[in-house]
Amino acid sequence: MTAHEYRLVEATTGQQALLEAATRSPDLVILDLGLPDLDGVEVTRRLREWSATPIIVISARGREDDKIQALDAGADDYLTKPFGVGELLARMRVAFRNAARVGSAGDPVFEIGDLRVDLAARRVLVGGAEVHLTRTQFNLLAALVKHSGKVMTHRELLRDVWGPGAAAQSHYVRVYMGQLRHKLEADPARPRYLVTETGVGYRLRSE
Repeated sequence: MTAHEYRLVEATTGQQALLEAATRSPDLVILDLGLPDLDGVEVTRRLREWSATPIIVISARGREDDKIQALDAGADDYLTKPFGVGELLARMRVAFRNAARVGSAGDPVFEIGDLRVDLAARRVLVGGAEVHLTRTQFNLLAALVKHSGKVMTHRELLRDVWGPGAAAQSHYVRVYMGQLRHKLEADPARPRYLVTETGVGYRLRSE
C-alpha cells in the first residue's frame, strides 16, 4: 500500500507490529496507543530495546498520561486525535530529518531563524550577537537541540540535564526554561523557538 510516496505496512495488533518491525525494518513507526492486545507504551518500550527507528504515537484526547509514558518509553513525537493528514506528514518529515541528523557524524550546528547553537564550541548567537548562558542553561538548550522538533518530557529533560536523582524536581525545568526564553526569545511570553507542550514537556522548533 502506498500513500504520499510512502510505502505503508499495516498491523492491527501490537504483537503483529513488533513482528513487522523486526522483519521489515521500517524507516518510521506510527503507533496508536489503543491496541487490542498490548499497551502502546509497552510496544514502544519493546521496540526501543533494539531499534532506533523514529516512533510517532497517536492518542485520543484526555490520555495525556499515556502520551507522557510513551515519550518517556522512547517515542519521538505524538499526535492527538483528531488530526489532519498534513500535520502527520509534517511530523513525519521532522522525524526523518532528526533521524538523519542523529546518524551523521560530529556535533551539529543548529540554526533556526536568528538563533544559532554550536554544540561543539558551546556558543549561542541570536541575531549574530553572542548570548552568555550558564552551564545548566546551555545543557538544557543542548538537550533540546539534540532532539529538535521532538517533544521532550519533563522527566527526559531532568534526566539528561540534572541526572536521574532529579526526577521529582520538575520545577527545575520550568525555571530554567523561563531563563532561556528571556535570553533567546524576542518575546518570552510568545516564544518562537522554545515551545511548551502543555502537561507534557517542551519542544525546540526545527523549522
